[in-house]
Amino acid sequence: MRGCIQYDQGMAGGIKLLLFEAALLCCIFFCNAEVLSGVIPAFENADKKLSVEMKSFRKIVGALSRQVMLQQLFVEERIRSDGDSGVKQVRHGSEGTRNYFSETHGNSKRLLSIHEHANNIRTVGMGEFIGVLNGVEFRTRHNDYRLFMPSRISKDYHATEPIPFPKVPPEVKRKATVQEQIVEMREWFKAWKSQNHTIRDYRNYFRPVLCYLEGAWTTETKDIDEPFESDRHFIDAKSWFDLQEKIRFTSYTGRKDNLENFSFLPTTIIDIINETIPVFAQWNYRILCHPISRDIPLNRFRVVDEFQARLPSGRKYEDQASSRAARFQLNPRDTDTWTERYNSPRFTLLDEIMSEIPGKDNYKGNLTDEAFGLAAHTLDPKKPSGKLNAAYYHRWFSVEQKGAMGLSVRHRGFADENLFMALTTQPKVAGMTLESCKGPRRKPKCTKVNQKFTYAIPLEIIYMTPLNRWNPFDLEYKGEEKTPYGKTVYLGGRFGGRTPEKAYNGTNSKKYYLTPSAFFSGREVDSDAADTTKNTVGVLDRRGNVTITRASGTRIFLPPISGIGTCRQRYPIMPVHGEGSAVWKELEALKDMLMKSKTYGDMYREPLGGGSGFVPTDETVSKLVTLEMEQATRSPPGPHTHEITLTPEQVQSAKKGTILTGIKTTSQSGHEHIISVKWMDGNWRMSKCNSGSTTGRYLCWDRHGNMLTVNESA
Repeated sequence: MRGCIQYDQGMAGGIKLLLFEAALLCCIFFCNAEVLSGVIPAFENADKKLSVEMKSFRKIVGALSRQVMLQQLFVEERIRSDGDSGVKQVRHGSEGTRNYFSETHGNSKRLLSIHEHANNIRTVGMGEFIGVLNGVEFRTRHNDYRLFMPSRISKDYHATEPIPFPKVPPEVKRKATVQEQIVEMREWFKAWKSQNHTIRDYRNYFRPVLCYLEGAWTTETKDIDEPFESDRHFIDAKSWFDLQEKIRFTSYTGRKDNLENFSFLPTTIIDIINETIPVFAQWNYRILCHPISRDIPLNRFRVVDEFQARLPSGRKYEDQASSRAARFQLNPRDTDTWTERYNSPRFTLLDEIMSEIPGKDNYKGNLTDEAFGLAAHTLDPKKPSGKLNAAYYHRWFSVEQKGAMGLSVRHRGFADENLFMALTTQPKVAGMTLESCKGPRRKPKCTKVNQKFTYAIPLEIIYMTPLNRWNPFDLEYKGEEKTPYGKTVYLGGRFGGRTPEKAYNGTNSKKYYLTPSAFFSGREVDSDAADTTKNTVGVLDRRGNVTITRASGTRIFLPPISGIGTCRQRYPIMPVHGEGSAVWKELEALKDMLMKSKTYGDMYREPLGGGSGFVPTDETVSKLVTLEMEQATRSPPGPHTHEITLTPEQVQSAKKGTILTGIKTTSQSGHEHIISVKWMDGNWRMSKCNSGSTTGRYLCWDRHGNMLTVNESA
């Protein structure tokens, strides 16, 4: 019977347990007391050994899990150092004799695969792309997002609501006939395009919305959590594992889902419980929009000069804005003119707009960031100084205590210009906890902070117009196309023909044709294979008459309007990941020198074109000017000075009598100043310092004199 209780000392713990159970049963039925007395110590010894082995296994699993987690951190840190948050790449579709004929974040025909579904009531056409948010690289499905915003009344996770369409100007609605309404509506579009609100005050009827890309690590690691609705696309997988397998297969085979409904969304280990159990988090993203609270004049945009988008098509810079390939920059200073300079103040027009957009707690969110015992304060000059509402998107903030570099103004991330972040309390967002200790090492005072953040970048500003709502034919809207009533629009073979039998029977969410065709004077502009908008269709009115209409949804360019021309509706402003790299920055500087050779002529070591090239003759126009403030006389902080640098355009403007405002000085003695500068009697003077007095010998709190001298050695 002793053979019943023998076991192999080298077998795995699980098999040992089975043998122990078998031996115990064997002994119960067949063994005597003497045998049983030998079994018990054997079990005890085996149990101790098994316990030791299990403890060792736990340590190994914990160590491996931590290494995997740190490896993911390494990958993210590497991506962060390679560039900023932004878009990176679209699907390959064209090639040529030079590498710039193929796609990057766009090509010479379109940027980021944007296209039109203006026949849909709220759909904005945008294809797949690879993006980066705070070092996390991911690939989207075909997006085709909708004009929806976070909920204004609920804090529920991903609660949204449709963005209200602008109203139709009463002056248009009061006209008795459709033709009279058309004539009046054209006046409003003329005023908008010319930006002349004295013709018609268009600003309440042409409303800008900012659409943005938002990403977060979530706790939904099993079932697919569709991040945002689309009329046309969805993540085609039963679970995250199923999606991962589909991505692995298509990446391995080089194929793609025909409807482009696969997306690569990484999974990570975000925590380890008791140094043993890994906690997983799933990356997810969505695209939403926000109605901006103010008008954004069209001159706040300028085209980003991207050679890769212009050269293959031979397109001049001044023609780029009329192309789907155009990307725009928003004027940081919110002024009618542009100058190349450091942003001062740091809180720009884009910061102002993004600060209106909430994170996943929606518009009711109100949270403060108290990490490391230093509360984050707002930099918005239009708001009273105080703690930042970190539940809204921001990148700049300040703290009350200066850091190791003597500055109290901070930017989210280490070196990511485009990273906007927002705190949230949503349980479905994965957070992180850190224990922070201060005081003597023997008896430190420790506190734990748990925070959950989401990340965002702007994608585009879209101007919603009265065409979204204008319905002069009083056509019936039958709601969502998938409903039984919505389907009656096209049942019976109706396709928008011009006869009563073939015209659409009213409109629905995907057959949204309200605008009289006569309002436009030309066809759809720069059509793309991905567009779904028909040029003109027939729609039955409530009396059964056929009306000829055009789509009333969102376009990139509106068709030509008589006496006005084409109007652009979508202004892409998305940042590009590579722009944050050292190579890209050097290339941008080189582009400016080459494309603005007269402005930067004095920067060349040799004239362009050899000895006959351009040599600047007016030094005051072509050179930057560095001005130095007088020594401070107040102690503390003690004697010190600051410098400012003016661009050639600023120098010219000041010498014509303009006071230069919002100029940020260099940092000295742990602070900096925001000053106003003027040119008076052949000298540079400071006319204002921070928010202090504009008169007196000293304008700054630390008693700098008001004279500014040119630093010739700078």
